[in-house]
Amino acid sequence: LMLGANRNFRVAPEGPPEVQELARAANDLAQQRDALLTDVEQRITLAKTAVEAEKNRLAALMSQLAQGVVVCNLDGRILLYNSRARLQFKALSQGPTSLLSGALIGLGRSIHSILEQEQVTHALDTIQRRMAKGDSEPVASFITASRSGQLLRTQMAPVLAAAEIDSAAAPVIQGYVLTVENITRGFEREAQRDQVLHTLTDGGRAALGNARAAAETLLDDPEMDSAMRQRLLQVVADETAAMSQRLEQTMSEFADSLKTRWPLEDVLGMDIVAAAQRRIEAQLSLLTKTETMDEKLWVRADSLSLIQAIAYLAARLQENYGIRELRFRLGGEGKMAYLDLIWSGVPVSAEALYTWELEPMNTGAAATPLNLRDVISRHGGEVWLQREGAAQRAFFRIVLPVAAPPENQLAAPMPSPQEGRPEYYDFNLFNFRDSGMDLDRPLAELSYSVFDTETTGLQPSAGDEIIQIGAVRILNGRLLRQEAFDQLVDPGVPIKPEGIPIHGIGDDRVRGQPTIDLVLPAFQEFCADTVLVAHNAAFDMRFLQLKEEATGTRFNQPVLDTLLLSAVIHPGQESHQLDAIAERLGIPVKGRHSALGDAITTGEVFLKLLPLLADQGILTLRQALAAAEQTYYARIKY
Repeated sequence: LMLGANRNFRVAPEGPPEVQELARAANDLAQQRDALLTDVEQRITLAKTAVEAEKNRLAALMSQLAQGVVVCNLDGRILLYNSRARLQFKALSQGPTSLLSGALIGLGRSIHSILEQEQVTHALDTIQRRMAKGDSEPVASFITASRSGQLLRTQMAPVLAAAEIDSAAAPVIQGYVLTVENITRGFEREAQRDQVLHTLTDGGRAALGNARAAAETLLDDPEMDSAMRQRLLQVVADETAAMSQRLEQTMSEFADSLKTRWPLEDVLGMDIVAAAQRRIEAQLSLLTKTETMDEKLWVRADSLSLIQAIAYLAARLQENYGIRELRFRLGGEGKMAYLDLIWSGVPVSAEALYTWELEPMNTGAAATPLNLRDVISRHGGEVWLQREGAAQRAFFRIVLPVAAPPENQLAAPMPSPQEGRPEYYDFNLFNFRDSGMDLDRPLAELSYSVFDTETTGLQPSAGDEIIQIGAVRILNGRLLRQEAFDQLVDPGVPIKPEGIPIHGIGDDRVRGQPTIDLVLPAFQEFCADTVLVAHNAAFDMRFLQLKEEATGTRFNQPVLDTLLLSAVIHPGQESHQLDAIAERLGIPVKGRHSALGDAITTGEVFLKLLPLLADQGILTLRQALAAAEQTYYARIKY
């Protein structure tokens, strides 16, 4: 324990005097060793500080990029990704995967589960050919469809191995960087524009032909009797009316597609107002306030030009009408949002507004070639003047297109200072090569899914059900807390009262949650290609196995049990409960008796047990399974 797992462990001096003396001597040696190790660790830490700082700066930079970025090794295993990529791929998930909270992407997982392997391979071949021709920027792009049918534009750039000094050898590709953009919405808009053109051309051709024929007949026969002339005039009137109606209908149905193609972004309306207030108060020293505001209203806007337009209107009002305060109101109706600029006093004339629309929007030192009409047209909107007679107020109403709330673009929650930045990278994976689930692979090279369940009771064969599954992954000896599975399950049966004080889950918490037939396939996908780890695994695995037939799942991978491994390492210890093992190994316990909390504790215990197993010559998965099967606790059945 003192050498391999818990440096702070000390032997209690008990028993005969000679045994107590031996315990004190062992503790003294351990103290001296700790002092030496602390000095060595401090020196190593100083040497590694610069390298770690570079890695952390890179990871911080990647995490803040607005575009999804994924870095893979040549096997397609993900070794770095940013928050944007995680959110993008979470939005693409469907079916069981939608429960995984973005688990399509994860360190050590294969990018081929998201992108077609053939396209990735073809892009790599393209880059290698361009490198062979001496291309200074060998990149490749392709468009692919995700499993959920979303269109992704992907650009690939190579990651080259560091070349030796004075080496003339050709650069070697070590991996690749992917930038991913979901272009489904843009593609749909292009299709809508095409449909607009088709509707206006094909739909109007027949009506235009009929009207033209009638007009030509009228021109060719000036002596035509009045009845015939009236019929032909009616044809012209009917067909032009039909064309007008068709045009109005098309404009209504495809209003968004007919707007200018100037790139607009989805912006929270409140952010536009707040930015406009700051600019007006800073540039004009004009007091601003807000009235009724729809805090959840999103608009499609070019925020810079729109804020310039608002500040320009405020400046004109202050200069020409001497207003002392400007108020904002924001709301929406249907597909349109309205932003009101309200003031008290003399209303602006229609002629003045018309003049302002055509003037360059120059406010103080800020100059722009755009005018107000340019900005409004760019947004496919309108601006008009209204009065509130009872309140003796007037306001400009700016009408803008509404944007759908961007559910897929929600920012990832910031980690607390104690948690640190999410571990979205592992550069050691550049040299990782997947050899499958080989029982003779070293334990340190395998990937693990550490899991735990909470249940309605303790008798899986007597009808008790799973009510929660929690799991975390271990990769390269690191516990990836950010890549977790945590899901409540509606068991369809009452939870036994005696268990509620332990796990804290009552019937009200699980009511309406996904049922096991949805959760278990998602959990199986989370655990794919990993070794399962659990504490008292026989209990949890029995619950899973009893549901395999009903859910169409199979958990065939190897399973390691920290209870059995603890018994292998410390056969003389009285207790191998999770709390007791954690205390022995110096692991603080948090979140006990929640599935995810227990899974995290089990994962930390497992990582501490690995070097102790190695000290006993247990280095491979096969050896660990065989040793565990020899313990007394392996006989327990559920």
